Amino acid sequence: MIGISPRQLEVFVAIATSGSVRAAAEHLHLTQPAASMALAELERHLDARLFERDRGRLHLNDRGRGLLPLAQEVLDRLREVERQGGKAPHELVGDLRLGASNTVGNYLVGDLLGAFAQAHPHVSVHLTVGNTRAIVAAVHAHALDVGCVEGPVTQPDLDVLPWRDDALVVCAPTTHALTRHVRLKPAHFAQVRWIFREPGSATRASTERILASLPPGEIVMELGQIEAIKQAVIAGLGVAMLPAVAVRDAVAAGRLKVLDTPFLDLDRRLSLVLSRDKYRSALLAAFLASVQD
Repeated sequence: MIGISPRQLEVFVAIATSGSVRAAAEHLHLTQPAASMALAELERHLDARLFERDRGRLHLNDRGRGLLPLAQEVLDRLREVERQGGKAPHELVGDLRLGASNTVGNYLVGDLLGAFAQAHPHVSVHLTVGNTRAIVAAVHAHALDVGCVEGPVTQPDLDVLPWRDDALVVCAPTTHALTRHVRLKPAHFAQVRWIFREPGSATRASTERILASLPPGEIVMELGQIEAIKQAVIAGLGVAMLPAVAVRDAVAAGRLKVLDTPFLDLDRRLSLVLSRDKYRSALLAAFLASVQD
């Protein structure tokens, strides 16, 4: 006889992905004592602790990390049993936890989610936007079902699926000296004042790689948001490398200038990432199919 209940697994997964009993209880509409009891019963049944306690936060230990994808799969399969045995077996319901890097989350979310959301109106999408390092880490920890990021992902236990091509551009204030050259050359970038994204951003990593082929400049500012960098460039504070999709409006309005730099390799790939041991539920499979189509 199986002594583990779906409620115990739900509480375990909610605590694992939120980091606290209180947040898990709120998410599941339980009292905090009820959530604590469900976790205690699960650990007692397994005769193992699943979390380490640290300053009020719960962190998965090795046993808990191994159990998390299995628990998520059991719950996903139970939802599919309910759906296929119910009155609307072809209607997807449930939650999709999606992560997106700043470029995707701020400028391409319609392309990423539009077709899927229209086809499956009863699915709740929870979108987390952050830099690539943070999104990849959350996918790796099973806190997100899937992420969409820019730049290379090298973790061996993650599947990386290409989504679409993207490009960076070098942009400058309209009055900058670089805009007055008929034909730019790498030497013209000596001592240029650069505005960078924060460490952990794929745009930052791409910028550092590309700038290695140019004469040394000066990093005068690091900002955590693309829009903040764009406004800093417009204000004349420096030059930046930004996603082309992020500056189209400012270029069209004549507020900044995209420099013609054929000597730089500014192309990159946007990709979907998900854990290799993540169960591909019908909901997740439908999302992947909609994006890759």
